[in-house]
Amino acid sequence: MTKKKENALVISQEMLAPDIYSMWLQTEAASEAKPGQFISMYTNDGSKLLPRPISICEIDKAAGRLRVVYRVTGKDTGTEQFSKMSAGDTVPVIGPLGNGFPYEKAEGKKVFLMGGGIGVPPILELAKQMKCEKKQILAGYRDAQTFLREEFEQNGELYISTEDGSVGTKGNVMDAIRENGLTADMIFACGPTPMLRAIKTYAEENGIECYISLEERMACGIGACLACVCKSKEKDHHSNVNNKRICKDGPVFLSTEVEI
Repeated sequence: MTKKKENALVISQEMLAPDIYSMWLQTEAASEAKPGQFISMYTNDGSKLLPRPISICEIDKAAGRLRVVYRVTGKDTGTEQFSKMSAGDTVPVIGPLGNGFPYEKAEGKKVFLMGGGIGVPPILELAKQMKCEKKQILAGYRDAQTFLREEFEQNGELYISTEDGSVGTKGNVMDAIRENGLTADMIFACGPTPMLRAIKTYAEENGIECYISLEERMACGIGACLACVCKSKEKDHHSNVNNKRICKDGPVFLSTEVEI
């Protein structure tokens, strides 16, 4: 079903850490949204035609609201324009887009929920909705600016890693697994490609079912332009080559389906 563009109402916005912002939106997209999906947000600047894909951090279906937590990527960018918005403003959005995490498969299992950098926010709604035997959240940050920490602590066992060692394990989320002697039956992860590559290798070496959400620059966000593709084991029926469209076929993939 084709998604329609709508003007979402900004309910609130706050800065969580330097260049990290949290925005709640009133939007029809909330009624269908699932953990791991994203919305495409457009600026009100006519010179910037392409939307910015922003992961969904929290979903409030009862109130018809979505929370996005995003990083401002530079001066005069779409994300900088979003950061200047306040309650009462409107922003054009399309969503929800993508396939989301198959969190229902984790019931009765011991699970790793792993996020790194701006891949941390999508893990929050996943943690809130997932029903499993043991929920181990591994969040990787650059430094002591551990945004969303309190929310994660309310929704599972939280293990933090920081690149500078200021909080938790010094290093990355894989270092946190080793330092704390953690094990799991399933993995759900979102973050930068080097992190996902390490998680994919770890999962396959240990025979663990693993789902990864890929980050990629997108143009259309609906699978038409083929700007955001990754290599896959099987041929894509759309392009007849060994590619998957991250925005349409993903962003979540079974780790063994894709090459990164």
